[in-house]
Amino acid sequence: MGLRIEDYALIGDTQTAALVGNNGSIDWWCAPRFDSASTFGAILGDQRHGRWKIAPAGGLQSTTRRYLDDTLVLETTFITDEGTVTVTDCMPIRQRSVDIVRVVEGVSGRVPMRMDLTIRFDYGSIVPWVRHIDGALLAVGGPDAVILRTPVHTHGVEQETIADFVVEPGDVVPFVLAWHPSNADPPRPLDGRRAVTDTARWWRKWAKRSKYEGEWHDLVTRSLITLKALTYAPTGGIVAAPTTSLPEWIGGVRNWDYRYCWVRDATFTLLALIEAGYLDEAQAWRDWLVRAVAGSPKDLQIMYGAAGERRLTELELAWMPGYEGSSPVRVGNAASGQFQLDVYGELFDANFHAMEAGAEPDADLSNIQIALLEWLEGAWHQPDDGIWEVRGDRQHFVHSKVMAWVAFDRAVRASASYDIDADVIDRWRQQRREIHFQICDEGYDVNKQAFTQAFGSKRLDAAVLMIPLVGFLPPTDERVQNTLKAVERELMHEGFVVRYETGRVDDGLPAGEGAFLPCSFWYVDNLALMGRRDEARTMFQRLAGLTNDVGLLSEEYDPIAKRQLGNFPQAFTHIQLVNSAFNLSDATGPGHGPAQKRARRNHDA
Repeated sequence: MGLRIEDYALIGDTQTAALVGNNGSIDWWCAPRFDSASTFGAILGDQRHGRWKIAPAGGLQSTTRRYLDDTLVLETTFITDEGTVTVTDCMPIRQRSVDIVRVVEGVSGRVPMRMDLTIRFDYGSIVPWVRHIDGALLAVGGPDAVILRTPVHTHGVEQETIADFVVEPGDVVPFVLAWHPSNADPPRPLDGRRAVTDTARWWRKWAKRSKYEGEWHDLVTRSLITLKALTYAPTGGIVAAPTTSLPEWIGGVRNWDYRYCWVRDATFTLLALIEAGYLDEAQAWRDWLVRAVAGSPKDLQIMYGAAGERRLTELELAWMPGYEGSSPVRVGNAASGQFQLDVYGELFDANFHAMEAGAEPDADLSNIQIALLEWLEGAWHQPDDGIWEVRGDRQHFVHSKVMAWVAFDRAVRASASYDIDADVIDRWRQQRREIHFQICDEGYDVNKQAFTQAFGSKRLDAAVLMIPLVGFLPPTDERVQNTLKAVERELMHEGFVVRYETGRVDDGLPAGEGAFLPCSFWYVDNLALMGRRDEARTMFQRLAGLTNDVGLLSEEYDPIAKRQLGNFPQAFTHIQLVNSAFNLSDATGPGHGPAQKRARRNHDA
């Protein structure tokens, strides 16, 4: 068996990213963007699908790693029979070229090292043409090219590039790999040691802007840095994860491409950035939303490409065996064409909180929202595909209806900032009342004493934990408290909250997945809103304990095998960690965290 998902660390340049294993191997890297085809894809197969490993040649005793304080610069220390060596990895913040920098330094003894570079473009399908040019190694295949510059001698062995070298105390050996279009000249050489220093300085400067002063400083800072690393800087869009097809269950088929931007994450992302003091990033995310959703209301998608692309055609890569045999490997995401009501609520909620934070009213966005609401007045009555993007029949999902209510609620609350006719606002209020009544009438099962997954269903869904978080009902409401008890009773598995019971709900796929970590953070926020702060803190600490050795979390967790599952690292999980930390932090004070702010609403009729 290869590396576990949590054995990887992230490096990135705010336009793409790479995963570095604790064995010194970079097993995932797409260039020049997050959603480009991979150059290193071994995490979804093996060495034949591309990797770049630098590690001791033998006699390894132990390995430790860390990020340099408040940076995305990774330092891995190998202790061997012969001595100690460190490998420092980073991706310099993008200027013109797409670079990975790796610097090997001798600490003690005399350590034999080996570099093994296997370049495979287009998800492992293209073996490049490789030649030496001007003291560098140039690999070309189709539209892609990479150039490796290093002072050590390299040679080819069976379509791989090998370098054997020895480091002693004080030795510093840089490796710089740069991607460029194959029709363009290679980028100019980069000083590897200086690049590490400059990159660390950039991240420390960015991290200092954080306003979080609570007890979970290191965890929150690492989550914020991760969120920044998953930002596509040219547009402000934030991808859900830098990976595709890491399985939600080992050997299962729930393997999806998460290298896109979900509208659903909008409010949570904004609140996390605003609370932490990153207003520029929050504004850039809001601007990305405005550009991405522009167009016909019926064409609003649940996700877009990093630059706002809409066509995310899903394909299966038959030649990729998948992580630990979990197939199929998918690129693109067919869920982008689904109808999901909740994204309308998230769009309105995000804009509302952006304005509360000081963003100026946007006339274009106002016109977009009016058009969206006119369409939503008829559309909210329809069944949809739901928050979990089920591939079964459409249903009247309770969470979807709640978020439709949010859309009209936030529009009413923000109407004073725009020049909108009073009769239009009255119509929105009426829609808000109708939705609220229907949810309470058809979405709450009096026998089960809980809001259910869908109208008429007896099944539970952790998404209804959003009901008090968005202000649909107060946390003191008996129905809300009963629902939380039902979730604790039926959806709490091994101490964590699952989305729903995949074995008992027809979602169009075989059963089997881990505990979806954001749901457990929603549970934390519910406990905090209900005044059960000690329980909330205990649960938060349990979730915080799932981070790997460098503070990263994936989408899901298997509490039996004690393994992280799903795409990694997951922006949504880290966003929820930040928001829950603010909700619980003594520095924030009770009643002032993101959950409290989001739940607070006017009660005008």
